[in-house]
Order: sequence, then C-alpha cells, then structure tokens
Amino acid sequence: MTQHLIPPPLSGVTVIDLTQIYNGPYATFLMAQAGATVIKVESPSGEHLRKRERASGVAQPFGVLNPNKKNVVLDLQASAGRETLLEMAKQADVIVYNFAPGAMDRLGLGVDTLRQANPQLIVASSTGYGSTGPYRDYPAMDLTVQAMSGVMSITGGPDTPPFKAGPALCDFFAGVHLYGAITTALYERAMTGHASNIEVSMLSSVFPSLLSSLGLHQRGDQSCKRTGNRHGGLTMCPYNVYPTSDGAIAILTVADTHWVALARVLDRVEWLEDPRFATRASRLVHMEEVDAAIEAVTRHLKKGDLFDALVESRVPSAPVRELDEVVNDPHLHETGMLSWVDHPLYGEMLAHGSPLTFADHSTPGYVPSGQLGQDTEQIVKGLLNLNDDQYHALVSRGAFGEHP
Repeated sequence: MTQHLIPPPLSGVTVIDLTQIYNGPYATFLMAQAGATVIKVESPSGEHLRKRERASGVAQPFGVLNPNKKNVVLDLQASAGRETLLEMAKQADVIVYNFAPGAMDRLGLGVDTLRQANPQLIVASSTGYGSTGPYRDYPAMDLTVQAMSGVMSITGGPDTPPFKAGPALCDFFAGVHLYGAITTALYERAMTGHASNIEVSMLSSVFPSLLSSLGLHQRGDQSCKRTGNRHGGLTMCPYNVYPTSDGAIAILTVADTHWVALARVLDRVEWLEDPRFATRASRLVHMEEVDAAIEAVTRHLKKGDLFDALVESRVPSAPVRELDEVVNDPHLHETGMLSWVDHPLYGEMLAHGSPLTFADHSTPGYVPSGQLGQDTEQIVKGLLNLNDDQYHALVSRGAFGEHP
C-alpha cells in the first residue's frame, strides 16, 4: 500500500528573506526544507556569501544554505525598491533579516513601517548582541562572538592559549534559535491572531552551551577553565580522547556500568578492585592515573576494532574521524542529511538536508540555489499582480538596481 503523505508543515507560509552569510540563511534554509516559500531578496551586488571565491573543497557555502529559495534583487537604497519590498510584505507571513541594529530603520523599513504595511507580518531579526544593551553596536561575526561569549576561553588545554572552536558555532546556534522563534511566532499568530516582533542574538544563543564549564566556575575565579578533551566541568572520568594504533577514539563513562564494561573490553578487570578506580568519586580524584592506564591499552589497538567492541558493550564512544570519512558517511547519506549533487553553478557539491524530520510529511525536492535575481520578474509580478507595464515602470525607477 502506498503511504499517503501530507504536505510539509510550513506549506503556505511565505517568507521574505533579507538575511546573509550563515546565521539568517540557515534559519530560512530550515524553513524552506519544511515547505515554506522563501523569497531571498538581495542587493544588486548580491549578498556577501555569493562573493566568496570558491575553494577547491566539496561544499560551496552559498549553494548549501540557499536551495529551494526564490532569488529576487531589490535595491533598497532606491525608493522604488523600498516601496516594492513593502508591497511584497503585504503578501508575506514573515520578514527576516540579520543586519546590524538600526540598519532597517535607516532604510526607512523599521518595524513600525513594516507593521503598518501588514499588521499580521511577523518581523524577525538576528544580531550579534541584540538591539539593546551596551554591546548593541559592536561588530559581530562568529569569531568575535566566540571571543566575547567565553567559548574561546574554554577551548584548548590548560597550557595552551585560547582557541576558537572549529565549527561556526555562534552563527549556526543563532540560526537554529531564529528558526525556533519564527515557528513559535507562527504558532502564536495561528492561535491568537497576534503577530510578534522577535529577535535572537548570537551571544545569547551560544551562552547556554557553556553550561558544563560554568558548573566548574566560581564567581570571581580568574583561573583557566580550558580542560582540553576532558569534561568541561571535570565531573566525569574517564572522559577523553585516547590514542590508538591508527588514530584516536573518544571514550566516556557516565555510569559505573559503563566503567565495568570498559574494563572488561580492555581486559583490565583488575581495575574494578583498584581503590583508585573502583568508584566514580575515586576516579575523579585520580583522573591522571585513569587516563594514563586507558591510554596504555588503547594505543596498541585499532580504533575500528575497539569501537566495535565498545559499542557491543554499550560504552559511549566514537572513533575520531577525518572530514573525508564524514562527508562520505553512509549513515548521513542514507538518512538524506548529505547527498552529492551536480550544481548548475558550482559543479559537484555536497548538499545538506534538514536535521528536522517530519514523519508522514512529504519533503520538498532539492532545487539548487539560483543565480542572483533570476526569479525577480516572476516573483514580483506574481506576488504583486503586476502587468508588464507596471513591472517595467519599477525597472525604470531603479527598484532592482541601476537602470541603463
């Protein structure tokens, strides 16, 4: 029997997307993957991510974050461009941007103006530090927010300088929170009729991820909180990355049952009677000895064989994999999170799916990110119900950039 799938959960929702780089585009990527009609509006020169020269890697960031979106150009420096955006806003459910605080006001497109155009419009923004507070006007990028938030201060070892985290945590944490805020606001509007103005800051979004390290911190304490690969709060042992004969493996024990299983897998049952290792509390006191004892065994084993044995014994663990292993991972490809596509602009590229899975719903088919402004005429005419003459009047007034 063929299963009848219902439409994606955000089908019928129209989003005007003014976002750029990673933060906002990831939120609208998730919305597009959930079925929303996302209209990506860019300046005539294109958003910043388009301007990054393609490296020789497997992913083109603009292509990854902007599939299944319509591509429209508007010149918001021109009055005709601003007027067109406001007319489009009347037909939309959400407008979202991640400009610096005050940028939309300076364009004459602040919240009050947007709300006047469409009282039912959800106005969503993301900034580095929020639109209020003493840090409001600080320039914000992922690196600067990692520094300001404390992420860098806890990344590295006790004897190393602070490091940035490898992933762009602050951008993507904010993008996920922005998606959550928008969908919450859509639910509120459906239930009450009230359309909210919502804001997400990168600083606030990433701060909760410091929780383990904050559990180790006392007010006024200036000591280093970098614990390397150990638990940020030093409340679990073992919890580390251990060498193997062909790489490394991450191992941790949350419960004593894990520790017993680990000792048996490593053929060191004598550890179970050793007073230094016998209890969770004693292992924390003798953390250096625990790690040294485990390392002395794991360095002679292959990480794949060890991982298989640990998984069979239900010990939390994972081999440390290189990027090439991950991008070709059969699990991620089988579940649809990753796929190789032939992109019309970028060639072979690793495309990403959405981490959000909605059972019993159809999934939008993959539509590659498009060229700058390729859908402008179709979308503007269709959304605003314009004829050719009306559209070309906007063209002549510079709504879509300088008119020759």
